[in-house]
Amino acid sequence: MFSGFKKSFLHPRNWLTWLGLGILWAMVQLPYPVIACIGRSLGKASRPFLKRREKIARRNIELCFPEMSAVEKEKLIDDNFISLGMGLVETGMAWFWRDSRVRKWFDVEGYAHLDQAMSTGKGVIAIGVHFMSLELGGRVMGLCRPMMATYRPHNSPLMEWVQTKGRLRSNKAMIDRRNLKGLVNALKSGEAVWFAPDQDYGPKGSVFAPFFSVPDAATTNGTYAVSQLSRSAMLTITMVRKPGHAGYRLHISKAFDDYPESKIQAARYINKVIEQEILRAPGQYLWVHRRFKTRPEGATQLYS
Repeated sequence: MFSGFKKSFLHPRNWLTWLGLGILWAMVQLPYPVIACIGRSLGKASRPFLKRREKIARRNIELCFPEMSAVEKEKLIDDNFISLGMGLVETGMAWFWRDSRVRKWFDVEGYAHLDQAMSTGKGVIAIGVHFMSLELGGRVMGLCRPMMATYRPHNSPLMEWVQTKGRLRSNKAMIDRRNLKGLVNALKSGEAVWFAPDQDYGPKGSVFAPFFSVPDAATTNGTYAVSQLSRSAMLTITMVRKPGHAGYRLHISKAFDDYPESKIQAARYINKVIEQEILRAPGQYLWVHRRFKTRPEGATQLYS
């Protein structure tokens, strides 16, 4: 349940956070082309200060695309840091823009697929991936059809309030990703719930399955478990940035009609689906996450 504003949020320990939020709010009041230029510039400027993240992104790209040339890999890393900066300003757009302004900057491909899946009344598992524009994508998704989403609560009570308030501007509810019962109940009641199974959540509740050129990526069983318990329709919803300053496109796939009944095969299947979504815009994906930190017993660690 989303709680309201608390007086403790005004404590001096939160003043720097409020300053940062104020700057972000002011920044996203500018025209979108200016906001985009600022975002790109911030991303480029951040790279020298985020060497550890750069190293992780480079390693992930080397592992996933071993056939890619050195020049292509460097270009992808450049694009990724530009996208990182864009993700910051897009978060401000998602939290602070009014609905009418957001609507001017996106279009939708495949909305009929979501409509058809929802018409069964059995709920919809909306598979997403961690593109840098994720916050804005959630806002856009909700403007098309208000949904629920799984998430990890923020460590800061103030930021938890800010991000949840922003996310609920166009959506129904946020569900803690550990709350399996709440997620399944929402689906069984006919809701659409966004769920992103593309990160490494550790060995518990995971199996190893191929992901791009990595043969043994830890892959959550959450998708499979929720599907088995809810028997809801499943499809993908992702949003990518168009070239230039042309805005965004929300992509909604057809409902899967061949999702496997085997846990291992289901993990392989969902990773293939995620790969296809990432390839829509590889430079916009969250390569700075240590996707392959969990390894099979006795296997070599992939990050130094």
